[in-house]
Amino acid sequence: MGALRDRMHANMRLRNFSPRTINAYLWHVKEFTRYFGKSPDLLGEEEVRQYLQYLLDERKVSWSNMNIGYSALKFFYVDTLHRDWQVDKIPRPKGESRLPVVLSRRELKELFSATRNLKHRVIFKTIYSAGLRISEAANLKPYHIENDSMRIRVEQGKGKKDRYTLLSETVLVELRDYWRTYQPTDWLFFAQSKSRPICVSTIQVAFRAAKKKLA
Repeated sequence: MGALRDRMHANMRLRNFSPRTINAYLWHVKEFTRYFGKSPDLLGEEEVRQYLQYLLDERKVSWSNMNIGYSALKFFYVDTLHRDWQVDKIPRPKGESRLPVVLSRRELKELFSATRNLKHRVIFKTIYSAGLRISEAANLKPYHIENDSMRIRVEQGKGKKDRYTLLSETVLVELRDYWRTYQPTDWLFFAQSKSRPICVSTIQVAFRAAKKKLA
């Protein structure tokens, strides 16, 4: 779907979608195409329903991922192919309703102690201390840590807005230790390559592993 992919990609960039959203949407349309073995412009409502059912029953993806798949296909058909999108024929999956997990001060202390990996521990402490979203922590750059003013600059957070949050003395000490050990360059918390930021999923997996130790 080379030409269609390029058109969809261009439309998303014009709409100022984040790189993460663009990649997720393109991945779902690619998987949709691969699943049926046909160009997506030859497919329609029934195939979309089957694909969403496949994600739910066979791939067992989360409800949030299901919704991303739905949104990706809707964008492709409405904005790229300019087709009607029958909401009653292709209903949006309803997410599960869950209460947020709030850890006590004691639980946080135990969580940090259970995290032996220095990078992961510093990420957790930075997130909890500064009230960051995981994606915001993953996209921090070294210059975002303003130790003179004891602030952390968050660029293009939720709603694509920049903001500042507080940097605690305790986290600053941890960040300095981390800095000496890892010597970050482009990204504060990098992946295997220093030129790429750590993945949100990597942080989530590390967090679940640390919580499991406390069970």
